[in-house]
Formats: sequence, C-alpha cells, structure tokens
Amino acid sequence: MEAADLLLALLMLCVATLYASVGHGGASGYIAVMALLGLAPDTIRPVALGLNVIVAGVATAQFAGAGHFRGRLLWPFVLPAIPCAALAGSHPIGDTGFSVITGVVLLLSSARLFWDPGDASPTRAVSIRVAVPVGAVLGLLSGWIGVGGGIFLTPLLLFSGWATVRAAAAVSAPFVLLNSLAGLAGWSLSGSPWPSLWLFVPLAMVVLLGGIVGSWLGSRRLSPPGVRRALALVLLVAGVKLLSGSSLFSMPGAT
Repeated sequence: MEAADLLLALLMLCVATLYASVGHGGASGYIAVMALLGLAPDTIRPVALGLNVIVAGVATAQFAGAGHFRGRLLWPFVLPAIPCAALAGSHPIGDTGFSVITGVVLLLSSARLFWDPGDASPTRAVSIRVAVPVGAVLGLLSGWIGVGGGIFLTPLLLFSGWATVRAAAAVSAPFVLLNSLAGLAGWSLSGSPWPSLWLFVPLAMVVLLGGIVGSWLGSRRLSPPGVRRALALVLLVAGVKLLSGSSLFSMPGAT
C-alpha cells in the first residue's frame, strides 16, 4: 500500500469514528480529507455519500438499540429532505459551484464542531414550520455536495431545546442515512460517473470499523470536546483550501 493510500485510510478511520460518536455519517469530514488530498469533485461526491450510508446505518442501529431514538423528531425533517436530495443529486453542480458551496459547508461544520453544548433536557416540541424548510434545504445540500445534513440538524435540535445530545444523535443518524440514499439515487439517475471499486471498497471497510467503534462509544458516553475541536481544525483548513482554489475566488491571471 502506498503512503498516500495509507494516509487516506487512516484519516477516514478517524473521521468515521469521531462522527459516528455523535450520530453523523462523516461526509463533511470525508470531503475535507479527499479535498486536502486532491481528489476530483466527481469522485468526492458519490464516495462521501456512499461512506455516509455505511456509517449512518451503523450509528442508527447503535443509538436506537440504546433506546435514544425518537421518531417524532425525525419525520418532520426527513420527509421533505428525501425528495429534495434525490432531485439535487440528479442535477449535479459544476466544479466551481461544488468548491464554493462545499467550502462554506465545511467552514460552518467547523464552527459547529468547536461548540460543545453539553447535555440538557428538551423543553419544547418540534416546530413543523421550521422543520419542513430546514429538511428541504438539507436535502438539497445532500444531493448537491454529498453531505447528509446531520452536522446542521444536531445543533438545531439542541439549540431549539427539542432534544438531548444523545436523542439528537439518534435522530441525526437515520436522517443522514435516508438523505444519503436519496442523494445516491439521484446521482445514479443523472448518469454521473461512479468511483472505482478499488477506491471505494477499502474505504468502506475502514469506515465500517470506525462507525462501529464510534457509535458504540457515542451511544453510551459523549465525545471528548478536544477531539471534536481537532476535527474542526481539519474542516477549517479544507474549507479554506476549497474556497481559495475555486475560480470564483481566484484572482485574474492566477494559476
């Protein structure tokens, strides 16, 4: 195995473990790693969604098995998200749009990871007027750039007083799973190219291990804040790299 392949596998293992511990599939982390290592956008998007499905599926089972899942928190968000993810996935955006939108998403994801809310009891019921448009927007992001939306859904549930940390993780995991499946369906219907199995299968095995370990730990104890902040730094660097490298933000005559 070449050094670059080993580095990619190790970074993906770390990302899957960390994200699964909070009920996320890890797409923004996978995108960050692949962007830093110079993979093409047409490879990044389907790989990130595919790995998301694996890790979010494991996290869904772990958090539900630990008794944290609350269906009433999931359906108002996921029902509008699924068709939007499929629609966006069937109409991929160009490389410049991908770089700009993904860069912004990574920067927002980084900011979210720097925040550690602690646990609290939910204080109010979910607002349908908020949940439906938020779910639709997160579905569009899933299809366009290859994220599941959990990185944004979790803080919304916590900030709004709708769920505890573990309940939010238990809802975010199936949200990411269903969103990612819809995005992959849209990608397939669009006729866009699929990545090589020689790339995807080894990464799938690596993130499966990370997803099992991370979600088992996360469903029983919270992640150390310092580890999440280290991951936030990676997302910050990758987001800046994507934005600075996009043609929209490049200076005339720059190479």
